[in-house]
Amino acid sequence: MRADAICTHRVSIITGHYGTGKTEFAVNLALQLAGLNHQVMVADLDIVNPYFRSRERRDLLQEAGIRLISSSQACSDADVPALPAELLTILENRDITGVLDIGGDPVGARVLARFNDKIVPEDYQLIYVLNANRPEVRTPEAAIAYLRGIEATTSLTCTGIVNNTHLCGETTAEEIRKGARLAETVSQETGIPVLCHVAEERFIPELSDLSEPVFPITIQMKKPWE
Repeated sequence: MRADAICTHRVSIITGHYGTGKTEFAVNLALQLAGLNHQVMVADLDIVNPYFRSRERRDLLQEAGIRLISSSQACSDADVPALPAELLTILENRDITGVLDIGGDPVGARVLARFNDKIVPEDYQLIYVLNANRPEVRTPEAAIAYLRGIEATTSLTCTGIVNNTHLCGETTAEEIRKGARLAETVSQETGIPVLCHVAEERFIPELSDLSEPVFPITIQMKKPWE
């Protein structure tokens, strides 16, 4: 599946519970969009959780011609609740394909509230990344409650679900299928479509039985101790 089949809107807002791998998804999405000749900007708006932030791959993104904006801080592991004024460039310049990587909980998602009047009129999508191995969202009821909490906080409507179920280095094709079953149930109960299933390229041949397309990724984000 190509990135532009996922990003059918000009601005894609990536959210979900922390630890779901939403930043990994956002970085891969941006890199593939750039490879398809999109003028891409990534906004790292995770000012709550100090780990797995898009800014950690600043050099990689810049080498691909992607402009990265983030909160103004020299230390990537510090939490400073400040948003860059450059965010308005993504929202106002309609030649840009924007990927917004926001905090992984309703508190983190709150950073978007001040920009609602700019976001709502734009061509945007709010993507909910789901990992069935996160204890807080491993049941349909919990996953839906979390999704609705993010919607309530941002005053935005979720438009798509992405299954990114993994166990880091212990991921198997069956784990991804487990996530697919959860995502399908959440989709049926909310009416929000499943956009895709995320998997490392090595798993693609094993996942041809899934109903929705598979988005292939290469692991870019490293654990803090690696």
